[in-house]
Amino acid sequence: MKNIEKVRKVRGLLLFSMVVPMFLLTAATSHAQQTTGVPCSPSATTTVDGKYVPSPPSDFGGVINLSATDSKPCWPAKVVPPKGAPNILLIMTDDQGYGITSTFGGVIPTPAMDRLAKAGLRYTQFHSTALCSPTRAALITGRNHHSVGFGVIAEQATGYPGYDSIIEKNSATIGEILKENGYATSWFGKNHNTPTYLYSLAGPFDQWPSGMGFEYFYGFMGGETDQWTPYLFRDHTQVYPWLGKPGYNLTTDMADEAINYLQGLNAAAPEKPFFLYYVPGGTHAPHQPTPEWIKKISDMHLFDKGWNELRETIFANQRKLGVIPPGTQLTPWPDSLPKWDTLNANQKKLFTRQADVFAAYVAYTDHEIGRVIQTVEDMGKLDNTLIIYISGDNGTSAEGSTVGTPFDLAAIQAVDIPVETQLKFYDVWGSALTTPHMSVAWSWAFDTPFKWTKQVASFFGGTRQGMVISWPGHIKDVGGIRTQFHHMIDIVPTILDVTGIPAPVMVNGIAQKPIEGVSMAYTFDAANAKAASKRETQYFEMFGNRAIYHDGWIAATPPPQPPWLMGTAKMPEVLNGYKWELYNIAEDYSENNNLAARFPDKQKELQELFLVEAQKYQVFPLDNSILERILAPRPSATAGRTEFTYSGEMSGLPDGSAPNILGKSYSITADVEIPPGGAEGMLNTLGGRFGGYGLYLLKGRPVFSYNLLAVEHFRWESSEALPPGKHTILFDFKYDGPGFGKGGTGVLSVDGKEVARKTVPHTIPVLMTIDESFDVGMDTRTGVDDNDYQPPFRFTGKLVKLTVNLKPAPMSAEDQKGWDEAVRRVSLAAE
Repeated sequence: MKNIEKVRKVRGLLLFSMVVPMFLLTAATSHAQQTTGVPCSPSATTTVDGKYVPSPPSDFGGVINLSATDSKPCWPAKVVPPKGAPNILLIMTDDQGYGITSTFGGVIPTPAMDRLAKAGLRYTQFHSTALCSPTRAALITGRNHHSVGFGVIAEQATGYPGYDSIIEKNSATIGEILKENGYATSWFGKNHNTPTYLYSLAGPFDQWPSGMGFEYFYGFMGGETDQWTPYLFRDHTQVYPWLGKPGYNLTTDMADEAINYLQGLNAAAPEKPFFLYYVPGGTHAPHQPTPEWIKKISDMHLFDKGWNELRETIFANQRKLGVIPPGTQLTPWPDSLPKWDTLNANQKKLFTRQADVFAAYVAYTDHEIGRVIQTVEDMGKLDNTLIIYISGDNGTSAEGSTVGTPFDLAAIQAVDIPVETQLKFYDVWGSALTTPHMSVAWSWAFDTPFKWTKQVASFFGGTRQGMVISWPGHIKDVGGIRTQFHHMIDIVPTILDVTGIPAPVMVNGIAQKPIEGVSMAYTFDAANAKAASKRETQYFEMFGNRAIYHDGWIAATPPPQPPWLMGTAKMPEVLNGYKWELYNIAEDYSENNNLAARFPDKQKELQELFLVEAQKYQVFPLDNSILERILAPRPSATAGRTEFTYSGEMSGLPDGSAPNILGKSYSITADVEIPPGGAEGMLNTLGGRFGGYGLYLLKGRPVFSYNLLAVEHFRWESSEALPPGKHTILFDFKYDGPGFGKGGTGVLSVDGKEVARKTVPHTIPVLMTIDESFDVGMDTRTGVDDNDYQPPFRFTGKLVKLTVNLKPAPMSAEDQKGWDEAVRRVSLAAE
């Protein structure tokens, strides 16, 4: 520990001597103001120095006397960016490892990315954080993910500064900075950077895109959404654009919306530069391309020979393209995953289908991205548009289990579905009837030449992303390759560099944290093709897996359990229970040769450096729990409440603002009035086709339907329809906990009389839905039982009152001790 303290002190002095003066220099530097037009005229424009945003109002430059005839008007000059500042199109796909795109040696055609690579530069050592929300927070703030509250995804937030899923006001996003300097700012696609408990119309909206500087938002909230019936918002309002549109798919709709936005902006203000942040759901699960794309890719037979040969093909392509250096070694295939030649015919058939549909989603997503890029060219703006296209916010996902799944919410909760059962969905794989994911073995192959996958921050299979940057007329070394080591936090300073806009010292009266990234613009010059990287150090951490890069070396902890076990395995003590490995990546691009035994002093030095960096960037406390963190209590409208009452019709309440019935006993009571002639319809539901529950009347008969992640359905039903008049319908469930996914006994009663009783062996473990909502009196998106009804299934009687009561399951002293231990590390204080 003495050595650690010594390193801390030395590095602290160095950081103070280097970083602080740089920050002060930024604060003191004034950019020359650029004005155009006649001062005080309606067409006058001006830049601002950018140190304090929004810029203070200028003094009135006219003359005011008693009458207008004796006065002189003066319009405030319109704020514009510095002369020549380019448009910015920032694109990032989802869950795509280094070996996926054709641009970086993959077999899946991605012509839009190829086009940009030919007109710009490919980067072969660019990195993410290994997980969705954290990468996106780093990308839009220019700061490390723990520095801005996103040590993990929003759904696993805990009450520590590095993990609370709150981007504080001292870390303004690139959207806010560019907006205040005259850009039109917009965000299309995935928003995984709003705390889950703030999704409702109750707000506040300061953590939504609009509150982070993006003037227009069209996209979905959370980690994923169904592409056929998405959980979609325009600004703060839920929208349902698929209604009445057979064949609708969000991937195309999002491109249409972005194109319409660009064309509308160009018509209204053609001279105004834009910053468009384009982040489609592809290719995060569910993999849901259109049938046309599935057929197009399936007809190419890219995956018929399996994942092992796929790796060899990708590796050969990478060497040919030069996107891996000479001498790179292909890391070995893990013993924990089967080799293709050991599989039977049914397994090969299913797994090939999984890869075909995933690849179709990749190609489809790239195609729609290409349409947006083409629109920029059609408007004549391509030559002054900086386009950054990042393939993936982390490595390829291993969240589909070793066998894949037709229902991804089941797989991420460690519910495996046998291959023979999956084959029943072969013909509808990727359709609205499935939310599929693929086998981990494909994921490992798509991360070629590296080890590991998404979630693993300690190895490049989880963090190495293919990226291209195009800026016609400014990047002269077109088609070039850049090998400098960089990270997501380097994108914001790159954008600020090329636009001539400084990082602000203060935003809305709040002093700003320094930007932690470095500009990559130096790599644009052909003379700097082989220049040393300006990023010398970078830490990585996710779920306790950690690494530290410094000056060509990286020390890393191998995962004690693979990510596809989804946190169900016992983990070691997080601080000292991990082994470390050492790699000289300046000579060993793929992290294939562990040098820890040869250079123990180097490894120790880097381990100590990790502690220094982790302290600096809010990484502590380390936590390797996964499922438990999903259950950790968070601030919300439901926090501490056990009774919830609703009346009338209400739809669209997000899961995070609804009563959470998982892992506990509960009751749902509906007081209704049935008119003459009877009634039917939904009384209360949460979730839909792929998991959830519904209490409703079907042809007048009370029904409670429980959909266990589309794997099993449990049903309680009365044999008699309700007669006209007032009635009380009660569903009461006694949970058999503690623990995840235990069973229980449900009783359906009408007017105090039991009409159905059933004991079920298990329930949904930790996550009922991601992209469905809590509805009363109707049902939106998809229903919990397609055989019974189709949304919106409005209740045709009168729903006087609906009450949900949550009741902790009775526990023995031993049960209570076990439950307390399960959540001990992640439970937040109640103050």
